[in-house]
Amino acid sequence: MAQLSDDCFAFGGALMSVDEALALLAERLAPVAGTERVALAAASGRILAADLVAPCDVPPFANSAVDGYALRHADLPAERETTLPVTGRVAAGGSLGRAIVPGEAIRIFTGAPMPEGADTVFMQEDVALGEDGRVRLPPGLKRGANARAAGEDVARGSTILQAGQRLRPQDVGLAASVGLTALDVRSPLRVALFSTGDEIAEPGSALAPGMLYDSNRFTLGALLGALGCHVTDLGILPDRREAVSAALAAAAPGHDLILTSGGVSTGEEDHVKAAVEGAGSLFFWRLAIKPGRPVAMGQVGGTAFVGLPGNPVAVMVTFAHIVRPLVLHLAGARAVSLPRFAVRAAFSYRKKAGRREYVRVSLARGDDGMTEARKFPREGAGILSSLVGSDGLVELPEQVLAIAPGDSVSYLPFSGFA
Repeated sequence: MAQLSDDCFAFGGALMSVDEALALLAERLAPVAGTERVALAAASGRILAADLVAPCDVPPFANSAVDGYALRHADLPAERETTLPVTGRVAAGGSLGRAIVPGEAIRIFTGAPMPEGADTVFMQEDVALGEDGRVRLPPGLKRGANARAAGEDVARGSTILQAGQRLRPQDVGLAASVGLTALDVRSPLRVALFSTGDEIAEPGSALAPGMLYDSNRFTLGALLGALGCHVTDLGILPDRREAVSAALAAAAPGHDLILTSGGVSTGEEDHVKAAVEGAGSLFFWRLAIKPGRPVAMGQVGGTAFVGLPGNPVAVMVTFAHIVRPLVLHLAGARAVSLPRFAVRAAFSYRKKAGRREYVRVSLARGDDGMTEARKFPREGAGILSSLVGSDGLVELPEQVLAIAPGDSVSYLPFSGFA
């Protein structure tokens, strides 16, 4: 691949595509999480450990979908109005206590059990009830109208949720609808989190000349927490290879993943790559992605390791495209792609072939009412405020060289990163 000589991370060696990197990770790293049983109230966001098979039908009985009148469709002439006496009443949670007989209608309410023998319900808005207690029914209603069959929502014995699914609130509700009180889920992934750099200080401390407050560790901790990880915050590592090596070796035994930011480039003070190579193995360390080219991926003592760049925007981008899928894979989750939506570009942009680029944008409504993506005015990978002032990223694939206003582009919202 041609060297990108005008790039601030331009140095020798081949670049790996994001797709190649993800395929390599899936090949070399197996899921590591165990399992545990949790109450339904604690199951949202967890990863289901085994297929969930429905032990019962939902609903467990045939019932009315509307407030109205239940009857036998066989009692309805095809071409003319019918008048039937109303001889009973069934509310939700109740029962008629007998089968319906030919030639009668039963007042029924939404969710109430259908009387045995009844197969059709007229909505109360579509009929007229006379003072004599008889209901007039117009012609044309189909058999089975407004009646729900037993098992219409969920059939007993069917798989309603699949292993590896990250449980959403509606999934938890579905489990409750079949009477379950607890679920078997994957144990949370244990992640050790470091920042690196002599120029990085803890928020709240006094800043010496040339130092910056650490933001990456807090961004990453929040992203990992949103994915259900148990995060061990191990602070800031100095720019000394011995200290980095010792910290990585100490963290490996008690964690499933070690995640760092900074120190993965080729400068004389970048020691993370060499420390990983010395303590374990390195799978790759340069991606064809902007922002975020220097990304180290390997293993330390059998524990997965990812070293992200130090620039805050690059951290966010590489987390979404490398760390997020890796975390889900290690935790036994099914692969779930980041949400992408087609929007209209409201800006011009040029890029190099062979690498994937991400542009910070906000969404707005154009003069014609269509949604368009507007580029954040500053592009630096160190401008953390650009992530706050944007809604998401426009993704420009490797083969794209330029876009112009009006072009359709792929938009990734920040809300989908967790």
